[in-house]
Amino acid sequence: MGVILALTGKGGVGKTSLSAIIVKILSENFKDKKILAIDADPAIGLATALGVDVKLTLDDIRTEIIDTVESGDNKSALELVSESRYKIADAIVEKDNFAFLAIGRPESKGCYCRINSYLKNVIEMVSSQFDYIVIDCEAGIEQINRRVIEKVTHLLLVSDASRKGIEVIKSISKVASEAVQYDKIACIFNRIEDTSLVENVDMNGIECIGVIKADKKIAEFDAIAKDFMLMDSDTPCVVDTYKAIKKFNII
Repeated sequence: MGVILALTGKGGVGKTSLSAIIVKILSENFKDKKILAIDADPAIGLATALGVDVKLTLDDIRTEIIDTVESGDNKSALELVSESRYKIADAIVEKDNFAFLAIGRPESKGCYCRINSYLKNVIEMVSSQFDYIVIDCEAGIEQINRRVIEKVTHLLLVSDASRKGIEVIKSISKVASEAVQYDKIACIFNRIEDTSLVENVDMNGIECIGVIKADKKIAEFDAIAKDFMLMDSDTPCVVDTYKAIKKFNII
């Protein structure tokens, strides 16, 4: 198994933008490595940030299997399950220097329990095929609590300077200590206007690997849905992120 990096935290702290920048950094620095970006958030925001046109999601595959079972066509359903690996391969979008996979948004209302369970199995299935996997997790604690992200090498807790954001990642770290098998855990503060606001935050012993200052370039890219892969490598947010993941022994 290579490096599996999962980013988690409260909604609105910039996990998706940070995930996209990390994919950009890895793809530029490891052109000989296989890199997979997984959008584990049903909103599929990472696809937009990385300029990916998603045609098939994990939920599309899961729904096809369920619909076949419910129609009573058990033989075809069994074949679909056995062919799941090949269907997942079809769902993986190949870009020039990385690959992409999206969880998708279930059509029916309610919880995402089934698709989250399927995602867990998929991560286990594809982990041996890639050198780097970057997972943009759903906001909050759900995927950690349900052991969707059960085994990763690096768990990165992302927060802004808000008290709620900090408390959320503290809660996630507590649950993750029992629910997730990880080699390293750290936090990173993102979209920070004033670094003094987070300098003395007590993270219960969790290492802070960096502070990413608020960057107008990210807002600009977000506003026009511009591909983050096109962002200049000397942009402050990219430079700060590079330093942070280097400290986290990702690169």
